[in-house]
Amino acid sequence: MVRKITLHIVVAVFTLAALAPVQAANIFEKGIYMTGPRYDGDLPGCEAGLSTVASRFATKESRFWNSNLEIVDFERVRQVAYRPWAAGTIPRRFCSAVATVTDGKKHVVNYVIGEDTSEIGWSWGVEFCVVGLDRNWAYNPRCKMAMP
Repeated sequence: MVRKITLHIVVAVFTLAALAPVQAANIFEKGIYMTGPRYDGDLPGCEAGLSTVASRFATKESRFWNSNLEIVDFERVRQVAYRPWAAGTIPRRFCSAVATVTDGKKHVVNYVIGEDTSEIGWSWGVEFCVVGLDRNWAYNPRCKMAMP
């Protein structure tokens, strides 16, 4: 009999808890890094990401594609867009450049510099795509998905 009453009480408590309105995080929960987006929008210029693009391109080519291709020079570096999306989204600077690769060919490089998008999220990070050398089709077609 006691078990039956206890079971009814437990069911009643869970039912009431399920019917209660959902509330936002309280001050203590927010203190455990639930602060929401607070972006400065202070990103470096397009030139700042070029060394990262060149380094990661060489690493990707040698490690995954058994290729010795490297980027040796950049030209026509330009900004395509800055914060093109709604307010409150991660600030991003979209850039484009023309890269000369060690095989002598020139390729367009589309890349984005994003706030707090580094590997551990403490500073700006870079994502890129080299048109014609996106071998795993991550940004297909022709690196279009690397742009806004």
